[in-house]
Amino acid sequence: MAIPYASAMTEADFIARLRAIATDPAARGLADDAAVWEGLVLTHDMIVEGVHFLPDDRPQDVAWKLVAVNLSDLAAKGAAPVGVLVGYSLGDAAWDAGFVEGLDGALRRFGVALLGGDTVRAPTGTPRSFGLTAIGRAPEGGAPTRGGARPGDQIWVTGTIGNAGLGLAMRLGQVEPNETCLAAYCRPQPQLTFGQAVAPHVHAMMDLSDGLLIDAQRMAAASGCELGIMMDAIPLSAALLAVRPDVLDTRLAAATAGDDYQLLFAAVPAAADAIREIAAGLNVAVTAIGHAGVGEGIVLTHHAKRVAVPDRPGFMH
Repeated sequence: MAIPYASAMTEADFIARLRAIATDPAARGLADDAAVWEGLVLTHDMIVEGVHFLPDDRPQDVAWKLVAVNLSDLAAKGAAPVGVLVGYSLGDAAWDAGFVEGLDGALRRFGVALLGGDTVRAPTGTPRSFGLTAIGRAPEGGAPTRGGARPGDQIWVTGTIGNAGLGLAMRLGQVEPNETCLAAYCRPQPQLTFGQAVAPHVHAMMDLSDGLLIDAQRMAAASGCELGIMMDAIPLSAALLAVRPDVLDTRLAAATAGDDYQLLFAAVPAAADAIREIAAGLNVAVTAIGHAGVGEGIVLTHHAKRVAVPDRPGFMH
């Protein structure tokens, strides 16, 4: 039975309350992508029908996304994945079988073991919801935090930004579909190998789940510095630009859409050659999109002109 509440607490408010009891150093003050304990990186993400996926999304794709979004958190810590625990809400038998098929495919693709989990049966007609805990091994030099950016650092991203947000619009029938953007929405690709390789060179790293701008704000807040983002430098794919003009509004939409699961990281300018060499060796695109400076929050420019930060810089629960 659903319990009505007079008002809903925001995600940020709830986490702020949890910080009072999450006092173990492994929790990193609940200000990071994952916990780091005894050489292990631990993360847990949930996905909910109608919030993170559509009711008519294929169960195989939903399973893939559940695995990928958690492995993306491990990638941000430079961690090598070990295994996962799955929390599953049973429903329609055919849908459940499709989910298992997709789960098997995702775990095989990323070389991760299924270690266990739990199942429940939800009341008929309620939205499906699933959780997954991913476990990885931290790199020898330690797992980077999202809070280590320093004034003078360059700010980088992997891949391209905005494909998944446009892919969602395509799934909703709002835009003529193309394979690249639909794949970004349905089958995100966590940057595991690159995250492990680049971790020794970065001061801070996190994955982009809720949108480039809101996640950059989080890195700035955790680091105690300002991040300057050049909107004209944000990498957009040819597939996105085939259906959207290359104007500021397009770039703001891409940078606030979320579901990219790329990596945002900060490193000294002297590390640029090493970063590009690693990226070339792994066939991963990397782009420098700004700098860290003294101050707080994020500052946006477009062709060297100051741009206001949107009121809604990304997805917020």
